[in-house]
Amino acid sequence: MAGAVLDLILTHKRGAHEKATRQWAAKRLAEILGRGFGGEYFAGSEGDEPIYDEPIYFVPDRTLLAVEAERVGIHGPADLFGGVVPYPFVATKSITHAAPQGARDLPEGWSHALGDALAPFVLPGLTVFNLDDARRAGRLLLADGMPIRSKPGHGIGGSGQTVIANPQELDAAIDRLDAAAIGEAGLVLERNLASATTYSVGTLTVGTIVLSYSGTQRTTRNHAGHEVYGGSTLRCLRGNLDDLLRATVDERQRRAVAASIGYDREVGRAYPRFHASRRNYDIVHGEDGAGAVRCGVLEQSWRFGGASPAEVLALQAFNDDPGLQGICVSTCEVYDLIDVPPDAEISFRGEDPVVGAITKYGIVEADDAPACTGAMGNAVKDRERHGHPA
Repeated sequence: MAGAVLDLILTHKRGAHEKATRQWAAKRLAEILGRGFGGEYFAGSEGDEPIYDEPIYFVPDRTLLAVEAERVGIHGPADLFGGVVPYPFVATKSITHAAPQGARDLPEGWSHALGDALAPFVLPGLTVFNLDDARRAGRLLLADGMPIRSKPGHGIGGSGQTVIANPQELDAAIDRLDAAAIGEAGLVLERNLASATTYSVGTLTVGTIVLSYSGTQRTTRNHAGHEVYGGSTLRCLRGNLDDLLRATVDERQRRAVAASIGYDREVGRAYPRFHASRRNYDIVHGEDGAGAVRCGVLEQSWRFGGASPAEVLALQAFNDDPGLQGICVSTCEVYDLIDVPPDAEISFRGEDPVVGAITKYGIVEADDAPACTGAMGNAVKDRERHGHPA
């Protein structure tokens, strides 16, 4: 279908609920852009791509490499909901920190200057790509006398993370790691915070609409009893991240937005081929073991993510009302088949073959609605716990 919005499939291991949610969003993005929804686009080998009479808008299931994007006709942020990076590691947590002096096995395209440039906007930490460097870097960080957190570069949310308090725990944690996976995506070692709040800050450009937001995440329990992502509450405004900073009153949120702006700027300087229409950053704010207040970006997301249904609902609201300046949106994920509030939009409700029964829905409210204020407060409380899982 010429000029359509297509769901771009590259990662075939995504769950049924993730695929359905992304297609729910793609259909609404098509309405916002004044296009039709063209269904799925399975990326094949070079030369197999279909030819379209008009540019296609893609909703990829992961961050794209520049060579992949160019092959399907994605040339800039106006062509996709997501982002494009020049090297695989740029889309992982590993980009957030510098490598230790003398580090080996650094990937092609690694920028030594970026780690120094990002230092004011992240927690103290290091990135490594082999287990020997991990032991050395971990000991360097532990010398400050405070716990650190080990985070695989390819991990989503808090998966695979370990809090480490001493060299013995460091060795035990490293012995459990997959050396090949660390060589591919890297390992982040950074200072662990206690009693921290994690904020979400993001910005979107879709068609003529530019919006930015700050908010928080919630967690829930899946059918295995594990703590997992449970939804987001976002305060959105029309404008970019600088506009968001000017409009933010709460000091902790201001620090989170400012860290996102600095992080985003330095990545763009280091990698000019990077571009994204969807930029989302998880930022932690709390105290370290010495009582010092710390605020830093934990990771970036330049792909369709957990907060994207809420983002799309906000985009719809701004598109329907050109005079609208602010909106509050919430999205919820519940591992059960439940009845949702009457004003909610369901993006998925059913039995997923992998995760089991799950219901995912979103709600739009006025920016000054009491329910929105309450939801934001509850979301902050839900995230105020030891550690920072992003």
